Amino acid sequence: MSTIVKIDRLTKSYKDIDAVKDVSFTLEENKIYGMLGRNGAGKTTIMHLLTAQSFPTSGEIEVFGENPYENDRVLRRICFVKESQKYPNTFKVRDVLDVAGALFPNWDRSFALSLVEDFRLPLKRKVVKLSRGMLSAVGIIVGLASRAPLTIFDEPYLGLDAVARSLFYDRLLEDYAEHPRTIVLSTHLIDEVSRMLEHVILIDRGRLLLDEESEHLQGRAYTVVGSSDKIEAFGAGKRVLSREAMGGLTTITILSDSALEDRKQAQSLGLELAQVTLQQLIVHLTGNKNDRKEANVQ
Repeated sequence: MSTIVKIDRLTKSYKDIDAVKDVSFTLEENKIYGMLGRNGAGKTTIMHLLTAQSFPTSGEIEVFGENPYENDRVLRRICFVKESQKYPNTFKVRDVLDVAGALFPNWDRSFALSLVEDFRLPLKRKVVKLSRGMLSAVGIIVGLASRAPLTIFDEPYLGLDAVARSLFYDRLLEDYAEHPRTIVLSTHLIDEVSRMLEHVILIDRGRLLLDEESEHLQGRAYTVVGSSDKIEAFGAGKRVLSREAMGGLTTITILSDSALEDRKQAQSLGLELAQVTLQQLIVHLTGNKNDRKEANVQ
């Protein structure tokens, strides 16, 4: 696969605050990425830097092999759907689609109109009169129908009900299968999107914690339950993300590169072992005050 984004030691500072600190990663073509993390972690800042809406304090950014700043060749190949996207007060839904058609070389108007029907959007209604969910649907339609080689969705689901969110996920996967491109999803609904993500990038407090294929990552994390003495023996030397004790039982969550061997060891000790979901793993990595680290998780 070709690399379409390369970020090297990227830092963005605001006075004495580092919103992004020494972050490096790449994005490959034709893959769905999840850029995950808590509110204020630095995800949106990174997306603004990628799309030339902000300048880095230090570090290098290449998109399609070029610097994206004031570079129309690069920017016309990116569609960035923002949570707080603004439109002129006079714009109707159909005006947004017309402008998108002029901006994106791969724009598919017939696909856009079919999505309008799916999301039950009124083409003639002014955007400022739309509900929060309808406004999110407008952004989703632009993002999907743009078919931009790099499409970024920043919290695209706000205001959407469960049915509309499911519709978004289904249409995204269907169109991605027919028209592969690189898609970045930033979202808090990790369990809902986990089945779609091929690669996870986890940002916490401006630093990169994880940069890993989803399948491999989810196989590394698990919980194990048993008597406290056996759990202590089992957890020795392992990376323990959390620990809870109740009575004589202890539950620990572990991140390991030796899950198969660990499972055999757990069985030999009579311990119960269960896989951790991606969302649970993210919570453990970013929410456990005793395990917050500034270095990458290895």
